[in-house]
Amino acid sequence: MRQLYSLLVHLLRPLALAAVLWRGFSNRRYWTGLGERLGFGAPAPGGPVIWVHAVSLGEVTAAAPVIQGLAARHPHVPIVLTTSTPTGRERALALFGAGVRVSYLPYDTPGAMRRWVTRIRPLLVVIMETELWPNLFHECRRNGIPVVLANARLSPRSVRRYRRFGALFRDLFAGDTRVAAQSAEDAERFIAIGADPSRTCVIGNVKFDRTVDETQAARGTALRAASWPARPSWIAGSTHAGEEEVVLTAHAALRAAQPSALLLLVPRHPERFGGVAELLASRGVPFERRSAGAPVMPECPVLLVDSVGELAFLYAAADVAFVGGSLVPVGGHNLVEPAALGVPVVTGPYQDNGRDVAELLERAGAVQCVADAGALAACLESLFADPQRRLRMGAAGRDAVAANRGSVVRLLDLIEPLVRACPATER
Repeated sequence: MRQLYSLLVHLLRPLALAAVLWRGFSNRRYWTGLGERLGFGAPAPGGPVIWVHAVSLGEVTAAAPVIQGLAARHPHVPIVLTTSTPTGRERALALFGAGVRVSYLPYDTPGAMRRWVTRIRPLLVVIMETELWPNLFHECRRNGIPVVLANARLSPRSVRRYRRFGALFRDLFAGDTRVAAQSAEDAERFIAIGADPSRTCVIGNVKFDRTVDETQAARGTALRAASWPARPSWIAGSTHAGEEEVVLTAHAALRAAQPSALLLLVPRHPERFGGVAELLASRGVPFERRSAGAPVMPECPVLLVDSVGELAFLYAAADVAFVGGSLVPVGGHNLVEPAALGVPVVTGPYQDNGRDVAELLERAGAVQCVADAGALAACLESLFADPQRRLRMGAAGRDAVAANRGSVVRLLDLIEPLVRACPATER
């Protein structure tokens, strides 16, 4: 089964490279590190490393406390971080600088993975959330390298998909693979697709452990004071195709009740910035671009955030946060980030990427779920009409996040004996 999969990946690899090259015409960052995607040009640390993989920007951000903890516990062991997107790579470089070697993950062909593993010689692989690449796991098993699926999650839909391919994904767990799941439900789903129950545990969600950067919060407060000090404002973060239309419809309804209301619109992917600008223009909505760096004019209804890496402090600049990927069937994005900042959170019904977190925050009174533009507009109108309710929701979110910290320590304790088992780490 893996041989058939590998053949398919070989056949699709030219298309994947062509897609990267094509995207590079609108975003030159896609043209960096092309050799890394084929297993060449990987960093050569000069000794065994801990390899951490985080697919994109959100996973890189979630991995930050894990990487910092690994570096503190094992200062003599280099860390290599792989990611799959330019935004993830840029975020990693911004977070870790020269302290962590950053590379693109090679395509999952036998040759590329063999070259990569031979070059960096990992003593341990930590994969954030759910990246199940058969040749990556096979190469680790062939070389006796333990793999830890950290902060692991799996939706019911994914279970059905993996089960269709039977042996291919059961073989992933044939080696020394540990699953550190976000919830008991996630753990059960991994066991259902072949994970060893004795090597599967629940650690919680590491996103709760991300420390609130007070400088980011202060930066958001300062931006608001300088640009829209007296205006009611809300942010729609990490929106996807089909979601901006719903958000703009809700904002138009909100402005009927709150004429000075400002929307900060933050599309999830940089390559969509131009398309969202065209959408705003086609709907006749005046807007300004964050990249212009100018103060937001009092009559402007929308600030299009066409910049990367600013979402955290922009959450702190708003009265209410809507978290995207949740009104369309994407599965939702990180609700913890705005909740930890004490911002009341609104989200949609699609929460496959973190249903347990969404339900926890909703039970705490920090999150309100809406289904469509009308419900979103009504929720926003209610929140802007009741400042005390906003304060209560914000405080509930902050308290809930604080009460659920500790998963990073549990994960590091799980990893500790695997690192110390390697003689090369005893210095």
